[in-house]
Amino acid sequence: MLKEILSIAAVAVVGAQAATLTGDSALVIPKADVQAQTAKLITTTGPTSKDAGTVVLGSYGNLTLRLYVRRTAGGGEIHKHFDDLMIVQQGTATLVTGGTIADPKEGDNGEIRGSKVVGGVSRKMSVGDIAIIPAGVAHQTIIEPGSTYAYMVAKVHEP
Repeated sequence: MLKEILSIAAVAVVGAQAATLTGDSALVIPKADVQAQTAKLITTTGPTSKDAGTVVLGSYGNLTLRLYVRRTAGGGEIHKHFDDLMIVQQGTATLVTGGTIADPKEGDNGEIRGSKVVGGVSRKMSVGDIAIIPAGVAHQTIIEPGSTYAYMVAKVHEP
């Protein structure tokens, strides 16, 4: 399944000529569409916005491809039923994975969110970098003040 996910994500990153679900069941999202959606999210996500601007680029079976634009750090989170495949489109950030969630609260969907990740591993992320975060792994995206960070996330629902 990971090979299929990477293939779909690669198509979204590289771009193509037509945005369609074709007769061969391939979902194609042109680079120009990704760039236009990124620009729109940048203008609608204020420089001090606590939340990420986000849009769904496409859904296919158990996979949803989302585009995010962040201007501030997110809190820590754990997805119980989703793997995340992240592909950086613009800017830099620090991705913290592993460890535990501080001040954890479980949401209606079983997701756990908190103020930050404690005791995880920090990695710098920049354009073109890819991260795969399996379900059950704590993670947090930290952005430098005044920065804009855009990334795609293929959310894959585990059976």
